[in-house]
Amino acid sequence: MEIIVKIGQFLLSLSILIVLHEFGHFFFARLFKTRVEKFFLFFNPGFSLFQFKKGETTYGLGWLPLGGYVKISGMIDESMDREQMNKPAKPYEFRAKPAWQRLLIMLGGVFVNFLLGFLIYAAVLYTWGEDYLPVKNLKHGVVVDSAAAEAGFKDGDRIVSLDGKEVERYREVITNILLEDVTTVQVMRDGEQKSIMLPAEVKKKIIKGDRLFTPRIPFVVGAFGKNSAAQKAGIQKGDRIIQVDTIATPMADQLSPALKNYQNSNVNVTVLRDGREKTFEVQLDSTAMLGVAVDITKALDYETKHYSFVEAIPAGVSKAYDTGKKYLQQFKLIFSPETEAYKEVGGFITIGKIFPGVWNWQSFWSLTAFLSIMLAILNLLPIPALDGGHVMFLMYEIITGRKPGEKFMEYAQMTGMFILLALLIFVNGNDIVKLFQ
Repeated sequence: MEIIVKIGQFLLSLSILIVLHEFGHFFFARLFKTRVEKFFLFFNPGFSLFQFKKGETTYGLGWLPLGGYVKISGMIDESMDREQMNKPAKPYEFRAKPAWQRLLIMLGGVFVNFLLGFLIYAAVLYTWGEDYLPVKNLKHGVVVDSAAAEAGFKDGDRIVSLDGKEVERYREVITNILLEDVTTVQVMRDGEQKSIMLPAEVKKKIIKGDRLFTPRIPFVVGAFGKNSAAQKAGIQKGDRIIQVDTIATPMADQLSPALKNYQNSNVNVTVLRDGREKTFEVQLDSTAMLGVAVDITKALDYETKHYSFVEAIPAGVSKAYDTGKKYLQQFKLIFSPETEAYKEVGGFITIGKIFPGVWNWQSFWSLTAFLSIMLAILNLLPIPALDGGHVMFLMYEIITGRKPGEKFMEYAQMTGMFILLALLIFVNGNDIVKLFQ
């Protein structure tokens, strides 16, 4: 069921983004009286799931969910309609329009995606506000992963700043380390501030899956697994586990190591309930697991920033800009031989996985806004067959006054389609490899 929900959210988000992106091209084409022959959601090689014609345009739904398209008369696109291009240009065709009009038609989809990202972010902030975890609220510090431990960090360190600059929100810590070339992290340890140097290979390790830091939290029981040993013993939701036999376990990261000493045996587990200590005898099997999950919401002190309608508008613009900026910065990581981030780039499976396993409208719209910004930036890449490729040639025409030949544009389109196909195979191939791994 969880997979179906993820797929459903992904397809709905993708459909919204594709339709509105193509509508951007459609709008400017019709504004300048350019004929649009087709408007399709998803591609339709061979056949369409359904289609209908209204006026000069055929609207339809394809069967291959890899994107969508509008076919504009007199334009060299993925349809490679050579027959039409061999005829004299007609007034309603794309190639007959002034360069500035053709430029706006090509930028229409990207413009709509940027606008959509801003509007969705503004609406999300106005409707739900913004939940975040302040660094100052990590009262118990952090738990360190292997890369951080090797650099000299210790469990319980409280993050103060990065390269001497304070960070307000915890989620910005790892993001800034990856994208802002942070070299030192300042922490508080036993009442003393220390500055720890990050190793050169830390980015590569993070990209490979090292978490570096996670918030250190007490273990407050939030849920029970099937046949939970703790639940059978009488432990309840909301209990805070503080001790296993004689081993103190005030923090969640201390629980599993303590339990490993009691495989296939009974052990006393002490909890705090309503301010009082209670001890339960728990029978553990060979896994030495209690069968409980920590309640993150009770363990972490999140804050919510609320926005009025007027405040949400500039906040939405700022969030869309920041999202675009960080996404652009990621390209430096992808092309860096030191990080080998290109090996972790994913396709449709990776994108689908970012959606939650339960339907949540706040998450859905926030992710759709992010994908809208991402789609806008990807389409601006100067690759023939993408909007950015057409824009590149149009800018050349505007600056030089010389229009690239149609034969050249045809070969450029074919080259661009080959590059896109290769990229599509590469990123989705990465997904398949990860599934087997």
